[in-house]
Amino acid sequence: MLFEARNVTGEPGSGVRYRPVSLQLEAGEILTIYGQSGIGKSQFLRALADLTPHTGDVLLDGVSQTKIRPENWRQQVGYVPAESGWWADVVAQHFSEQPPEAWLSMLSLAPELLDAPVERLSTGERQRLALVRALVLQPKVLLLDEPTANLDQRNAQKLIELVKTYAQSEQAAVIWVSHDVDERALLGNRSLEICADTTHQAHRS
Repeated sequence: MLFEARNVTGEPGSGVRYRPVSLQLEAGEILTIYGQSGIGKSQFLRALADLTPHTGDVLLDGVSQTKIRPENWRQQVGYVPAESGWWADVVAQHFSEQPPEAWLSMLSLAPELLDAPVERLSTGERQRLALVRALVLQPKVLLLDEPTANLDQRNAQKLIELVKTYAQSEQAAVIWVSHDVDERALLGNRSLEICADTTHQAHRS
């Protein structure tokens, strides 16, 4: 088992609304997550990424999150939020190494964008580059929070194909938050609904 969550939810008093979630993913699997707005899907991804306190446990290759240094965990468990952070002036300053041109091409991103000021990027360009930035670290697990939300249909399809290709070629597990039924169908047949009234188990749709 590559990745596992056991009864994960927010700490008492955190205001998180979802009940404890358990799931298991093998290498190469893609799991989509959905649920009503504000229920806690983003908070759940942040818990898996070790970015927010939570109850329960998360395991990578059978090793508990609590046994792995946070910086090492976050390198192996890549997280792309709905709104990515950009802290330097130039795009290239956010990359640990040069991304493969094939990835940029697949997402219709010109290599010259790496030398561009961040402020000149469109919302869609930022979203696609945030994914590439995460992939450069070659994570074993990829956590994606509505990564196609600001993309047109053509670019959304390209991003989906890149993620599916990465999952298969690198045998990485992917957890993808999506409200779009058609998008979830394109990504595979495993889905999990986050809601407030039951303990959740991942199921096949």
